Formats: sequence, structure tokens, C-alpha cells
Amino acid sequence: MKIRRVATLRTPGDLRAHAEALGIRFPLDEQMIHGAGAPLAQPLRYRERTIGNRFAVLPMEGWDGTTDGRPTDLVRRRWTHFGRSGAKLVWGGEAFAVRPDGRANPNQLALGPESEGDLAELRGLVVQAHSEQMGRTDDLLIGLQLTHSGRFARPRDKKRLDPQILYHHPLLDAKFGLDAQHPLLQDEEIDRLIEDFAAAAAVAQRAGFDFVDVKHCHGYLGHEFLSAVDRAGRYGGSFENRTRFLREVVAAIRRAAPGLDIGVRLSAFDFVPFQPDGEERTGRPAWRDGAYGYAFGGDGTGLGIDLSEPLAFLDALAALDIRLVCITAGSPYYCPHVQRPALFPPSDGYQPPEDPLVGVARQMGATAALKRARPEMVVVGSGYSYLQDWLPHVAQAAVREGWTDFVGLGRMMLAYPEFPADVLAGRQADRKRICRTFSDCTTGPRNGLVSGCYPLDPFYKARPEAERLAEIKKTLA
Repeated sequence: MKIRRVATLRTPGDLRAHAEALGIRFPLDEQMIHGAGAPLAQPLRYRERTIGNRFAVLPMEGWDGTTDGRPTDLVRRRWTHFGRSGAKLVWGGEAFAVRPDGRANPNQLALGPESEGDLAELRGLVVQAHSEQMGRTDDLLIGLQLTHSGRFARPRDKKRLDPQILYHHPLLDAKFGLDAQHPLLQDEEIDRLIEDFAAAAAVAQRAGFDFVDVKHCHGYLGHEFLSAVDRAGRYGGSFENRTRFLREVVAAIRRAAPGLDIGVRLSAFDFVPFQPDGEERTGRPAWRDGAYGYAFGGDGTGLGIDLSEPLAFLDALAALDIRLVCITAGSPYYCPHVQRPALFPPSDGYQPPEDPLVGVARQMGATAALKRARPEMVVVGSGYSYLQDWLPHVAQAAVREGWTDFVGLGRMMLAYPEFPADVLAGRQADRKRICRTFSDCTTGPRNGLVSGCYPLDPFYKARPEAERLAEIKKTLA
């Protein structure tokens, strides 16, 4: 399948025509609006706060902390860039493991004796850089994403999983080398983990964060609860039981950190795991055995969407007085083209089975449907980076038409952190720094290297890891 690269589309009209040819639709403005009336520059009133514009920094998974879960200069550089971005909502900044064995890699930030001071320092770097870029910080909202990696925990070895699972999955167990005897997390262990989330939230509050995100996305533990249809006991089976972890974590946080706000990043739909097929290694679904019941937000086929349970999840958030929700989809471990639309796959991925614009439209459409159903929710959308040069034109239209409240950026923050500030100021974007979704920011860490944008960031291009990454990619060609 030949996919037309977004970088070859010369006008917004070209993008619109290409989308129509693919049979998809998303909002798109031909002309950008700048100044006080610009949709992306509009403040949003949230509780007793004002959030100053409609860009958000999405949380990412760092691979460059110390082995005891503390920040390094590389981590500090990244957080400084979050502030320099100009985005007024920093959603989590970075995935922070609530205990060391819940890390997705041995160099991920994690709760420890020095965490309060470390997190206060990182937050201070965001505030200082944001003040220098934007001139004010009273309209800046900063959160911290709390996570446990569950099935995808790698706390000791970057290349070896040490999974903590809720149920035996008919495809993922085999894909990642688990046998039928691998133990499940018991209810009593989950009860203790809930207190770890609360302890981490209390540390975040003392460090000055405005909110914490109780992560429910991308196949990690919070997300796996939502698909635990076969699990026995209090945390599986019914929708009530599968959302019990959310409710009990929220209750524990509110006991440990009264007044701290809470948000949730949610994979609002999921697909069946994909695998490379044929000489071209095109992604193909790995499930051919009838109904597939393990995709939260899925329609039972493994390849479609049913938002009934995600809508019920938003109802549960509303009942808990949670109004901040960040919408994403799928998992980078088993359906990356759904979660992170890209033309170039990571080293352990597959060639996209569809034009990545289809994946962008899929995420945007689901986000819009959830926003329409719960208009009082403050909704952050994901999946925009693949739009590249035309991201501002789509982002402006999506906010203007009410498809989302905030446009979240993840990969773009690595390549071009000042992108939101430049868009808001009406400056010409630096095309040489716009993320082209080469996926090196995933291929590098998956092969033991530190996080970063090796193709476009001169800082990482000059590091010795860049040469090593080039050698790795040669072996994959």
C-alpha cells in the first residue's frame, strides 16, 4: 500500500482532498486566526482557575532517569522544554511510577525518598521556562501522571519484561512470553498498590503540582483493569468491578492529599493486537477466532469501536467529581498504529496497515463523541502530531468546532517544543523541526538508548547514541 506523506501536501486544501479520498473527515481551517480572537489562544475557565490557551503537553515515558528513579540533566532539559512550549496545560509531563517495580524501564522516574524535592525542582523548571517564554504563569496548570506499568513493567532490565498481570490474555501472554503459571496480582496486592498511588499523590501535592493523572491507558495496569472481563473477585468481571480500582484510588488520594485535583488519561478504545505479516511486514490483526472481548471501547470484533463503556466511564468520573480527562487509544505495545499514527514504525513494530491519517481521524472522532456526551468535562485530545505542517489548521478547527477543549502534543515536544508558542504568536513554523513521526524516539529506548528526537534535535543528533541508533536501524533495514 502506497501512503502519501503529509509533508508533500502543499495546502490545507490538499489535506482536505486527501482526507476525502480516504473517506475520513476531521475539522480543518484554511486560514489561521491569530491574536486575541484566535481559538487556540482562548482561555478556559476550570473550577476556580483559568487555563491560558488550548495547547497541552502530553505525558511521555522517560528512559533517562537514574536507576533509583531520580531525574538527570536530560530529564531536566525535557521538563524545561515543557515550560518553554507555551502550552498552558502540562498533563503529567512524564509518567511517574508509584513504586519501583511498576516502572516501564529501569530509568523511569519513580517514587522514592528524594521524590518530593526532585518533583518540586522539575515543576520549578517548567514554571521558570514558561515565565520566560510567555510572561505569566498564573494561568498555567501542571499535573503529574501516576502510573504502574503492570503487564509491561521492566523495572530491572530495559529488554526484559517483569510483568504484573490481572488476567491471562489469549494473545498477549504468548506474544510476551508468559505461561499459564505466571501469577496474577491478587486483590490484597491491589489494595496495597492503591495506597502507593495515594502516597505518590501526596508527594506530588507537596511538590506543588495542581493535579495528578490516574493513568488508564496504553495497556498499562489501570487500562488492563478495564478489560479484565475474565478476572474473578472484586476487580474483574462486571463494569462496576473493573472500575473499582479507579474509585478506590481516587478515594485514597483524597484521604492522603485533600484538595489535590485529579484527572484521568484514558484509552477510550482499543484494538486487537497486530503483528507483522509477509515480506513487507505489514500489520495484520492476530485474532481470527470470533468475538474478541478484551478491547475496552471495542465493538467485539477487535477492529471497531463501541463507546458505550467509555461513556459509562466518563459518567463514573463525573460521579467522582473528576472533570479533567485526556483521551487517547490503544497501546504502543500491540497496536501502535492505533495509538500513535505514524508512517515509519518503531523497530519492534510493523508497517502501517492504513494511512496514518485514518488513525488521526479515528482518535479525533472518538474524542469529539465523548466531548459531545459530556460537555462539562475538560477534554484533551491526542494523536495530532502526524498532521505535521497542518496541525495548527486542524487544531484550531477542532477547538473552534468543539471536538476537543485542548490539543495535546507529545512527540512534537521532543522535536520542536516551542511549536505551540510559535503558533500562538503567528510566527512561521520551523519546518526542519516539525515532528515527521520517524519513530526514533521509540526505536531508541526500545533498544536501550535514552529518550530523545535523534533525527531533528541537534542536541541528540550529536550524542553517541545517535551513531548507535543508526547502526541498529541498518540491521533492521
